Amino acid sequence: MKSVVRKRMVGNIPLLEVVEEDKIYEPLPLIIYYHGWQTAKELVLTQGRKLAAKHFRVLLPDAANHGERKTKTSEIPSLTFWDSIQTNLYEFSFLVDYFENLGLVMGKIGVGGISMGGITTCMLLTQHPEIDVAACVMGSPAPIKYRERICGHARELGFYLPEDYRYLTSWLEKYDLSLTPEKVADRPLFFWHGTEDEKVPYAHTADFIKDNPQLPLTFISAPERHFVQIATMDRIAEFFADNLAKVEGK
Repeated sequence: MKSVVRKRMVGNIPLLEVVEEDKIYEPLPLIIYYHGWQTAKELVLTQGRKLAAKHFRVLLPDAANHGERKTKTSEIPSLTFWDSIQTNLYEFSFLVDYFENLGLVMGKIGVGGISMGGITTCMLLTQHPEIDVAACVMGSPAPIKYRERICGHARELGFYLPEDYRYLTSWLEKYDLSLTPEKVADRPLFFWHGTEDEKVPYAHTADFIKDNPQLPLTFISAPERHFVQIATMDRIAEFFADNLAKVEGK
């Protein structure tokens, strides 16, 4: 069945809604899928189409400071980065509520994303038990470790960082999945990460997997850099089809 892509504005959030043509007005499992740093919602449209083909309603929002919401990036390292992620966190429930009020959600909710969107995904799992299934692709479940990596690089390159940088980003401690892995609970969580990733450390994901064998985690790695292949997108779509569509009691 052909999928349709509809540009929508929900509040001030530009997004693409991807859904099979004959299911536009039906309540469906909902997946919100987040793009990466300094890209836009259109860059995850192929993934959105593959998910929609599995009978999901898929939302691809532009993060703050990206796409149609593009602004000049701050010269202070990671300020715009963390601001964009925090806005994703603020807006998640707003998007779910909006589509629930339209009668277009059947209660099953999935979340996923690449890179910055993968970090967003893991953070959402720490605070939203209503999420049933999730996928983190080239992201990190350990944002505090990632913050320290940014600090180190900034110092090496001579960039300015405020002395109270860690206090200014102390909210990360409540959203670090690696510190509270039990919050995954029984929810299926998919990870994909290239071993040669030059942007988001592979070790963050690999360590999380190694440290939490009791959790329902699926982990696929490959000798690749910070790039998602079509075959990986297919695996992600199959993962949601195998898990989100089969969530019981909803």
